[in-house]
Amino acid sequence: MDSKGKTLSRIGMIAKGVVYSLIGILTALSAFGYGGKESGSRGALSYLAEQTYGQIMLIVLGLGLLAYVFYRMFQAFGNHNAFDDGAKGLAKRAAYFISGLIYGGLAYFAFKLAFSAGSNGQSSSSGTEYPDAVILLVGAGMLVKAVYDIYRAYSQKFREDIEETEMSAKERKLLLNSGRAGHTSRGIVLALMAYMTLQSGLSSGSKIGKQTDAFEFIKNEFGTIVLGIVAIGLVGYAVYMFIKAKYPSTEFRS
Repeated sequence: MDSKGKTLSRIGMIAKGVVYSLIGILTALSAFGYGGKESGSRGALSYLAEQTYGQIMLIVLGLGLLAYVFYRMFQAFGNHNAFDDGAKGLAKRAAYFISGLIYGGLAYFAFKLAFSAGSNGQSSSSGTEYPDAVILLVGAGMLVKAVYDIYRAYSQKFREDIEETEMSAKERKLLLNSGRAGHTSRGIVLALMAYMTLQSGLSSGSKIGKQTDAFEFIKNEFGTIVLGIVAIGLVGYAVYMFIKAKYPSTEFRS
């Protein structure tokens, strides 16, 4: 990857971190009664749209998300991580490709909000009908990702993406805490999204679980304090992304 590509990739990581910061902060504020609202990715962008200079912020963030799409597509098709052609390597590259599509959709939503005056940002696919097989496949994918996130949290695999030799002891401690908390919280949210999606598919529904559905489930079943802790964990994931952008692994920089 050339220097311009590396710069784009870092910008993309920062943009992803900004999205998770907004999700976590808005949801934590709501949980602890300080305003805010339980927000998924689109809700976070909708919040930006309501702010002064919101249009400019959305355009900048949308461009940043496109940079992240570039990063994921490079991982998928450039095989930067040198995965073999076996099932495991192909599965990881497919996961990068799907991630790129997801953030591409989020970038499109950011631009749509920025250039669509009067849009409330709450458009959804609630009226879309999906075959049960598709719902079950999506749910299974979410579950695999949830398990992998929690595995990364406690095996500390997330540290492989960071070049720690240039970090201070304080920064390494921040990396460890934010990586563990962030991947754990994200894994919990994904697991609940998977549960609701699989449940829908098995009952011939057509609902794909959203982040806000997971937050609502946590609040109803475990209370606002637990929701607030999970939300703070998502802010931790954002911090991890910022650290990753600053100190990418030597493999990334080669």
